[in-house]
Amino acid sequence: MAFTLSEIMAIRRQQPQSQSRVHRGNKTVEVDEYSTNPTQAFTFYNINQGRFQPPHVHMVNPMSHDTPKPPGYTRFVCISDTHSRTDTIQMPYGDILIHAGDFTELGLPSEVKKFNDWLGTLPYEIKIVIAGNHELTFDQEFMADLIKQDFYYFPSASKLKSENFENVQALLTNCIYLQDSEANAGGFRIYGSPWQPWFYNWGFNLPRGQALLDKWNQIPDSTDILITHGPPLGFLDWVPRTMQRVGCMELLNTVQRRVQPKVHVFGHIHEGYGMMTDGTTTFINASTCTANFLPVNAPIVIDLPNPRNP
Repeated sequence: MAFTLSEIMAIRRQQPQSQSRVHRGNKTVEVDEYSTNPTQAFTFYNINQGRFQPPHVHMVNPMSHDTPKPPGYTRFVCISDTHSRTDTIQMPYGDILIHAGDFTELGLPSEVKKFNDWLGTLPYEIKIVIAGNHELTFDQEFMADLIKQDFYYFPSASKLKSENFENVQALLTNCIYLQDSEANAGGFRIYGSPWQPWFYNWGFNLPRGQALLDKWNQIPDSTDILITHGPPLGFLDWVPRTMQRVGCMELLNTVQRRVQPKVHVFGHIHEGYGMMTDGTTTFINASTCTANFLPVNAPIVIDLPNPRNP
């Protein structure tokens, strides 16, 4: 496991808010012993616990866009990984839009403005967006190191001056932007976080294990809908090209053992597009782009009953 970019900015300045475990009743989340090897973890828990097999988990067929919405329900439209390729996307009817990150190629201000303009044309009552690893400028620590090192792996981003991107989030005027934060939308508590296990030299990367668990520990127990950019282990995280599972073990344990949201929306792994459920949470990989970056995967629609006390 090779870390670069100042060893991931000295493991994100040593995560000063570190909290090794969080309790929900008698449920505890700790770093898993197989955390650093997700493929091994998947195999071990499948053989010994059947954790990723029916009847515990199964695939879900996405709902047709022309399905009538039941009375007393809210319709969510989920997309992710559009990568500045929104021109041809056919957006269905719905109430709340969720975008799970990678809405640009590099997070350049011009790309963010274009995306925001597109959001402004959509009729949804509420639009919620998080960043992904491609939104480099949204990761201020990453950009500071990128520019300081004169690192030209991302030449158009590393040549930016700080004053050109220090308020880049403010360009998103047509949505609610979440970054390790939550919002109440139609009575649903929605939490968004952009982090994922180390993925080459992109933004919002952290090592597997404690550093990521510290981020997931910030997710409130009462979250109804969780949005992360990357997937949890075992759910729509398979990369055929490398024959590997790449989801986060600590995210999986946080979702299943502590938070137990109604819905978990993510993207990042384009090959994983689709829906699964473990009987408690519906997992949605909403990647719009394929592995070849073609924006042909349809938005995924899901209806949820309105909360009784919005």
